[in-house]
Amino acid sequence: MSMFSRLLGLFSLCVSLPVMGEAPGLGQPVSAEEIAVVDLVVLPNGEGLPAGSGSAVEGQVLYDRHCLACHGEGGLNGVNDRLAGGHGSLSTEAPVKTLGSYWPFATTVFDYIRRAMPYTQPGELTADEVYALTAYMLYINDIVDEQTVMDASTLPGIKMPNADNFVWAQSLQHLQQE
Repeated sequence: MSMFSRLLGLFSLCVSLPVMGEAPGLGQPVSAEEIAVVDLVVLPNGEGLPAGSGSAVEGQVLYDRHCLACHGEGGLNGVNDRLAGGHGSLSTEAPVKTLGSYWPFATTVFDYIRRAMPYTQPGELTADEVYALTAYMLYINDIVDEQTVMDASTLPGIKMPNADNFVWAQSLQHLQQE
């Protein structure tokens, strides 16, 4: 049998599989409540941020409970990604990419924490807790002071240290300018 014949037979099999009507039997159905936990889109201009608020002082308590084991004291020297420091290192031979040295938008910090953290229970944090942890992340990166309250109106106004070092596609420029 030629290689062409084998490929044609494999193609025919693949094309006919969906017609069989059987699901592969993987996973389980997801409820609307489970989807709602992660169905949150936060844009750079803050569109999509929920109601709530929090400060770095509140965030440190939450950090110690939910984040310290993986990310270390003050976001340094944990077993997982370093969260703080690295300012001015991106153009060196040993860049340190942290949320304070690399990320372009503070709203992205909120969005990531909301969707993915804590690692063992993503989506379990309330909006107030996520705002507080975001404030703490910004605080340990010397971007805000510990009393600054983060909410849907203040968070989009935070200027990240590396924000000007990204080249934006034409379609995203309007979000950066708002």
